[in-house]
Amino acid sequence: MFAIVEAAGWPIWFLILASVIAVGLIVERLIFLRSSRIAPPALLDEVVKELKQHGVSDGMLAKLAKGSPLGCIFAAGLKNIKSPPDVMKESIEEAGRAIAHDLERFLTTLGTIASISPLLGLFGTVVGMIEIFGSQTAAGNSPAILAHGISVALYNTAYGLIVAVPSMIFYRHFRSKVDSLSIEMEQQAIKLVEIVHGQRRG
Repeated sequence: MFAIVEAAGWPIWFLILASVIAVGLIVERLIFLRSSRIAPPALLDEVVKELKQHGVSDGMLAKLAKGSPLGCIFAAGLKNIKSPPDVMKESIEEAGRAIAHDLERFLTTLGTIASISPLLGLFGTVVGMIEIFGSQTAAGNSPAILAHGISVALYNTAYGLIVAVPSMIFYRHFRSKVDSLSIEMEQQAIKLVEIVHGQRRG
């Protein structure tokens, strides 16, 4: 591994840093963006059951807010349970926007890495080409410098693509995941509002 880094020259360190950050972000988002953690499937039924048995309490709201992002949205709506449906929906929408922003955290960074990695590889390629042309003298080319310049050019191009492709795949995957989770939470919240105000049976 160190031999590859040495052959690729100093420009490769930018790509290594980008790859470490990308891997960290991908692992973090894979752990965070789990459906069971964001929007537990049984949460709506549990909340409706609790409402019918005990009504809304501060303890219930605190438990919901700490439990999951969907629970936080439910808690925001239930704080205004005695208000008209429009007021309850508005409070849910405000909480939903904050939750959606939290779900999208780090995705911009991951998308940026996916976009700039090929450019960093191209930068390494240019550096390698400069070394190749710089090795030309009146006496001829230096084979060692020429070979090193070619290594720098090719390794950086390849590593830039190796970093960019998985980063872009996961970026697209996480964007789609966030969109689907946001829609699911919105539908669950609308159901809760309709159940609370008697527009739907629990």
